[in-house]
Order: sequence, then C-alpha cells, then structure tokens
Amino acid sequence: MGGRILLIEDEGNILEAITFILSRAGWDVHGHGNGATALGAVARVAPDVVVLDVMLPGRSGLEILRDLRAAPATADLPILMLTARGQARDRETALELGATAYLTKPFSNADLLTTIDRLGAARAGQARGTG
Repeated sequence: MGGRILLIEDEGNILEAITFILSRAGWDVHGHGNGATALGAVARVAPDVVVLDVMLPGRSGLEILRDLRAAPATADLPILMLTARGQARDRETALELGATAYLTKPFSNADLLTTIDRLGAARAGQARGTG
C-alpha cells in the first residue's frame, strides 16, 4: 500500500518494532512520543494514517483523538488506536470519539498490517473522492 504514517507511541521498543513492520511493508513511518506535542506533529507530518497510543506522557490519546476530530483539517483522517487497554469500555469510548479502528497490544503483525492497509486504502479513496 504505502503512504505516510505518524506513529504516536511513547514506548521506544514498540515504536521501533512497529516502524520496522510498517516500513518493510512500504510505509513512510514518522514517530512521535509525546502527547503534549502530538497535534503539532500531525500538522507537521501531514500523515495519511495516524497510529495513536491511548496512554502517553503529557496528554492522553483520547484527548488527542477528540481534538483531531474537532479540527476540519483532520476530521476525516484515519486513526488507529493501538493500546494495551483492551476493556470493552475503552474500545467503545475510542470509537465514540471517532477512532477509525482499535487494536490492543499485544497484536499480531498481520492484524496490524491488514488494519493499516485498510485505513490507507480508505484515505486514498477519500482523496480521489470515492470514499
């Protein structure tokens, strides 16, 4: 598939592993580890897909998600919430706030790639006016 991904994740080993997996699949991956400055990173990178952890230093992923959905420039941006918080209520909250998809850690590489490719394809369809 390919495209630009912003991975907002504060755990270095997870950031490195996901970057490797997605880069190998043809994605241009940009990492960011601080919730307080994540919105600025989204504006700077202009990603096709955001992968967003829920628990971040400085600001929660759910607060970032809420702000991204409220801004016209990012209201339709595909956002995958990737978190260790696997309770049904956590998933429901993220989806209610506008997450496009939700995966829990640990995740399989295949599930991650399938989800990212689906989100990237949806974004490409939006850009062409078909999504």
